[in-house]
Amino acid sequence: MLTNSSILVTGGTGSFGNTFVPMTLAKYNPRRLVIFSRDEMKQWEMAKKFVGDDRVRFFIGDVRDRDRLYRALDGIDYVVHAAATKIVPTAEYNPFECVKTNINGAMNLIDACIDKRVKRIVALSTDKASSPINLYGATKLASDKLFIAGNSYAGGYDTRFSVVRYGNVMGSRGSVIPFFMSLKDKDALPITDPRMTRFMISLEQGVELVWHAFEDMEGGEIYVKKIPSMTITDVARAVAPEKQHTIMGIRPGEKLHEQMIGQEDSMYTYDYSHYFKILPAINDWFKDPRRIKAGVSVPEGFSYNSDNNTDWMTIKNLADWIRLNEDKIGKI
Repeated sequence: MLTNSSILVTGGTGSFGNTFVPMTLAKYNPRRLVIFSRDEMKQWEMAKKFVGDDRVRFFIGDVRDRDRLYRALDGIDYVVHAAATKIVPTAEYNPFECVKTNINGAMNLIDACIDKRVKRIVALSTDKASSPINLYGATKLASDKLFIAGNSYAGGYDTRFSVVRYGNVMGSRGSVIPFFMSLKDKDALPITDPRMTRFMISLEQGVELVWHAFEDMEGGEIYVKKIPSMTITDVARAVAPEKQHTIMGIRPGEKLHEQMIGQEDSMYTYDYSHYFKILPAINDWFKDPRRIKAGVSVPEGFSYNSDNNTDWMTIKNLADWIRLNEDKIGKI
């Protein structure tokens, strides 16, 4: 599907974009792959990796700027929406700015994609969008709802929107693994709460889920990758097994455990071999055989939480992953 196409990635200089771009160039050989973001320094640094590759283009812009999006989307076939204000405490203390990017930016992109006849859009979501307790999660839930409703909003046009949802991205810039690694020379690592659990996913797995969504989507689906959980103490032990832990308490807006599918969504959720799919209640799309395909309905009251997960990553698993990926952890 993506072969010889034109693709745009919003927020494309982030951790996801730095992995999606080389993987997609290698697998699909798109005609044009546009990185749309507002940070010129990150674009300059990223461009060094693709010198001489005329498939890769860079476009300075912000999803808050509707007119700039219209210009950037000229001739684009597929969009991955990765732009977001996503650090939980930052969103708590700067709520207006978070809303402008995560909600207003989503609305701008939806309008622009419909008007520019973009074929398919996949928006990145987060476990924090399920039963949110913080502003970041609330804005991403609103964003998810907007993209799902965009399929109705598109009217007779062929533009289709879907969402992918996953948890903590291992080694991404600003995440817990590079944070712990930066403190390895300290006497102890700060732990919010020893009971805390998180879902764990690699950037490569995140990219593959986006690829699958483009191939599978009819419009309105939320794809939830089946991934393992870890306790925060086991993450710390994988990074620095010899260090003591200092309990700091949960930060503003944090959950003890994360959730990707709530009980309220169970009646619309279907089970597949490597993922779940939440179908929209609007327009009775959750009954549509084209969207359900080979899925099996989950039991009533089902939820998918990081503490009730049946799949757990071991300390050794993560330590091995860190050893193999140490050169890029926290750098993209």
